[in-house]
Amino acid sequence: MTDKTIVHLLRHGEVHNPEGILYGRLPGYRLSEDGVLMAKAAAKWFADRDVTALFSSPMQRALETAAPLADAFDLAVTVDDRLTEAGNHFEGLTFGAGQGSLRRPEHWRHLVNPFKPSWGEPYDELAARMKAAVISARDAARGHEAVCVSHQLPIWVLRRRAERRRLWHHPARRECGLCSVTSLAFEGSRLVEVSYCEPAGGLAKDPGVAGA
Repeated sequence: MTDKTIVHLLRHGEVHNPEGILYGRLPGYRLSEDGVLMAKAAAKWFADRDVTALFSSPMQRALETAAPLADAFDLAVTVDDRLTEAGNHFEGLTFGAGQGSLRRPEHWRHLVNPFKPSWGEPYDELAARMKAAVISARDAARGHEAVCVSHQLPIWVLRRRAERRRLWHHPARRECGLCSVTSLAFEGSRLVEVSYCEPAGGLAKDPGVAGA
């Protein structure tokens, strides 16, 4: 009989970011009050699942999202750097026209190739590190379920790779809401199903900065 294992990719909750910064990998960005409620709602959704392993990006917002799950299942959180946010040239800046960074010519050269993309971590590299993290989680929870807390762009790019779709895409069309769950079901080492749900969807006022 082949083991069935599920790896759930949980996006973190809403972040306290009143300045509207593309915070990326910057330290110190915590969950907002609503983000904390989202994390608790996600933990409640997992309550009846067979979760035996818990992994997280090293970012504060991800670790805070993992905390209610760790308490609910009495699990230690294993930090996996491969689950971290995607690298981005515009980190620490506001993005867009008007007063945003797109107004400044020194940034324009980073926008010439949306297929790579030229402004940040290449999609192929991002998908590869996320795949490696998922395989480690799958092996750790063999025959059970694992949760990996990560970020919108890494999760979405991995899903597109899993579904054999091109990796480049329009950011506004990502299906990866705050505290959403993208689930990868395996029979042995073979991926057999990809599914998606939003346990905290009713709490989300704004999907947040793309790639956050």
